Amino acid sequence: MSEAQGLLRGEPTEGHHRVTYVELFFDLVFVFAVTQLSHTLVEHFDGPTMLRTGILMVAVWWVWIDTSWATNWLDPDRPQVRAVLFGMMLAGLALSTSIPDAFGQRAPAFGVSYALMQIGRSAFVVAAIPGGEAALRMNFRRILAWHCAAGLLWIVGGFVEGNARLWVWGLATALQCIAPILKFWVPGLGASAVSDWKVEGGHMAERCGLFIIIALGESILVTGATFGKTEWSGWTVTAFVSSFVASLAMWWIYFDLGAEAGSRELADSDDPGRLARLAYTYLHLPIVAGVIITAVGDEFVLAHPDGAGEAKTLATVVGGPLVFLAGTLLFKRAVRGWLQLSHLTGIAVLVALLAAAPLTLRLSPAALSLLATLVLIVVAAWESRSLAPRGTGTSAKHE
Repeated sequence: MSEAQGLLRGEPTEGHHRVTYVELFFDLVFVFAVTQLSHTLVEHFDGPTMLRTGILMVAVWWVWIDTSWATNWLDPDRPQVRAVLFGMMLAGLALSTSIPDAFGQRAPAFGVSYALMQIGRSAFVVAAIPGGEAALRMNFRRILAWHCAAGLLWIVGGFVEGNARLWVWGLATALQCIAPILKFWVPGLGASAVSDWKVEGGHMAERCGLFIIIALGESILVTGATFGKTEWSGWTVTAFVSSFVASLAMWWIYFDLGAEAGSRELADSDDPGRLARLAYTYLHLPIVAGVIITAVGDEFVLAHPDGAGEAKTLATVVGGPLVFLAGTLLFKRAVRGWLQLSHLTGIAVLVALLAAAPLTLRLSPAALSLLATLVLIVVAAWESRSLAPRGTGTSAKHE
């Protein structure tokens, strides 16, 4: 690597930049974070907890996706970059450990850890980019300014009390979400040009696919751990199989055709930064959220598989796949250019199940789980049958 290149990745020798072992190691922290998020919802499933957990989930997603953008340019095999990632892992463990009580006694730990991760990484990237990459360095100077503003709010929110914390952290989350839309505009520094975001498409697609694997893996771990603690019966075995098959179906829907189509479109795009911002930075968040909510529903079903259903079970068992399908529908719309009928039909059926709550709540949780799983299976099979033989060209719009 030349001196001019500094800590940046070189050109890939073939295909795209591989995901390095240190990036995979870094992701382990987020396996823990996803587990903490789902367990928080399981233990206190109510409106305020859902709102607070939603804010924390968005925060966790942004610190991960921002790091993935950074390592799209920086070379994780360089010792300096590795050191930063290892330091972020330590801060990430503090952040993840704080999640269950992030709006309580551990709020300062969460807020400070989050600010350190976002500000520290961005400051390092600014320092690491060589002078010859003026546009890229200016882009990260703007990003650093936004992270400093949001980071201050995360720290302040950690030390205020009551509803003030919710409002401050809600504002910090909003700043995080709107920054890319505003192209990180900063007074005196202007806005970044999306055309300057020269992402390496295959690497970005693979990184986001791995986060989906993290979420699905956590779902399977929850299912297995809960099933191992319950008394086995016909109902619990049915619920266990349904939960596992639902995870397989979600994997199928995302990875069978969609992930490869996204990688290909991003690699071939004339404007990869804009596509990566929409399809991977924003539209993967509901996909991950859907998997997490489904995992919560699996735990509810395994705990009480028979008898009358509960509102929280209906909301998670049906709502999780609904959010997941909505996210994948929009993601595939971004990369393929049309809304898939298979996904729209699945969403319509799930919405109907929610709308018919007086009837669906009479079903046992295990039976409700089977219905939601069947919807996912049908969507997956429909897409594979309609698109696989003809690829992803325009003729496949009639699926």
